[in-house]
Amino acid sequence: MNIDSMFTITYGLYILSSKLGEKYNGHINNTCFQVTAEPPQFAVCSHKDNLTSDYIKQSKVFSISVIQEDVDLNYIGHWGFKSGRDFDKFKDILFKVGVTGAPIVLEKTVSYIECNVVREIDLGTHWLFIGEVQDADFIKKNTPVLTYSYYRNVIKGLSPKNAPTFVDKSKLSQLKEENIKVKVPEKVVSAPKEEYICSVCGYVYDSDEGDPTSGIKPGTHFRDLPEDWVCPICGVEKDMFHLV
Repeated sequence: MNIDSMFTITYGLYILSSKLGEKYNGHINNTCFQVTAEPPQFAVCSHKDNLTSDYIKQSKVFSISVIQEDVDLNYIGHWGFKSGRDFDKFKDILFKVGVTGAPIVLEKTVSYIECNVVREIDLGTHWLFIGEVQDADFIKKNTPVLTYSYYRNVIKGLSPKNAPTFVDKSKLSQLKEENIKVKVPEKVVSAPKEEYICSVCGYVYDSDEGDPTSGIKPGTHFRDLPEDWVCPICGVEKDMFHLV
C-alpha cells in the first residue's frame, strides 16, 4: 500500500473552535464537509484527545474558521502543534464570539460557519460531529483559501499527530527512518548555508536567518545551537531535525 497516494484527496484547512463556559479553544482541522443542503449541515472530525473535542461534546456548538492561503508555519503551529491545555490559544488573537457562543477567528481567515451539534458518531480514535448551521459569513472576500495540498507542497508542513491524516513519519516515502533522528557530528565542514528540517512539523531552520524568536542570531550553524534549543513551531528537540 502506498500511503502517499492518500494525500491526493483534496482537503481544506480550518480552525475548529468551541467553548466551555467562558473558556475558548481551537485547533487545525482538515476534515470538514457539508453533508446536507436543507437544512444546511456540516460534519467535522476531531481526535478524542483534543481539548476542543471535550468542549464541543459539552457545549454542543462549534465554529469553522476557513484559513487563508497566505499563512506561515508559525501560524499553523500556534493552532496545530500545541495543546490548549498548556496555554490560552485565543490570548492576543483577534476573534469574535458568534451567535452560538463559539469563538470565530478573524486573523488570517476568509470566512466562518457556526453550528449546533445535532449528532455525534464514535469513530474509535475520533469523534465525528454533525452540526446544523446557525450562521455563516465572509471575513475577507476574494481571498485564496489554504488547501491541504498547498500546505504540504508549498509551505512544507506535516500533519499533527491527532489529525485524521497523520501518518507515522517512518511510513512516509520521503522521510526514511534513519533520517528522522540524526546525531550532529562534532566537526562538520562549514558551508555558506545550512537548512535543517523538523521531521514533526516541517519547520526549516536556516542558518542564514537563525531563529530570532528564540534569540538565535543569523549565521548560527545548527551544530552551534544550544542543547536546550527546541523547534519554535512544535517544541521538539534538535534530534528530530535532519539536514535538507
